[in-house]
Formats: sequence, C-alpha cells, structure tokens
Amino acid sequence: MKALIIDESWISKILRGKKTWEMRKTACHIRGRIGLIRKGSGQIVGVADLVDSRAPLASRKDYAAAERLHGIPSAQQGQAFAGGWRTPWILVNARPLARPVSYVHSSGAVIWVNLTPAVARRVSAQVEG
Repeated sequence: MKALIIDESWISKILRGKKTWEMRKTACHIRGRIGLIRKGSGQIVGVADLVDSRAPLASRKDYAAAERLHGIPSAQQGQAFAGGWRTPWILVNARPLARPVSYVHSSGAVIWVNLTPAVARRVSAQVEG
C-alpha cells in the first residue's frame, strides 16, 4: 500500500469530504486505496480511493470554476496556478482512521511513502474491521 503525504489544511478538508481534488504538479498513474499522511506527523490519518488523474487545468478561469472540488480559496488560486499546482488527482471515499497509524518515514520521501506490509495491515484492519 502507498500513502500520500498531504499538508494541512488540505488533508483535513479531504477527510471531511470538502475536497475531492488534490492538486499536484504532475499526473499520477497510481489507482486504488491509498493511505493519507498528515505531513510532518509520522502518521497515516486516513484512507481514500485514488480513481483518476485529470489533465492540468488550462486557465485561471477553469481553476476558479473548480473551487468546490479542489477547495483552494480564490485568494490563493493565483499563486497555486502560477506555481504549477494544476493537475487534479481525484479522491473518493476519503475517511479518517479511528486511530492514526504510525509509520517509519523513508529518507527522501516527499510525495509517496511505500508502507510496510505490517503498517498496511494495521491501516486495512481499521478500514475493513
């Protein structure tokens, strides 16, 4: 199982169902259930199903029109768009874990963490159990 590192406040919005597009700089080819890591916490705090990666948004107008999906306030959209955060990764069925699961953060992991089988089992046990 892979886990995606997401900064606050975005991860909280995802876990509350207020954000279904995680904006990134490049496309993603991973699909299926992933863990959600709150950046800097050393813990998997939720899971979601990564179902798609769409083409980058072409204009600031498109960015503004998709605000209800990506959750980036209008005051921050110009900076996000200019910074290249234009590619939506589509997350569904996001939910918090009842008890965050600690993991060992691999050196150099910035976007993804490959969870050990034992950690993945602890995450799955909460989701399925």
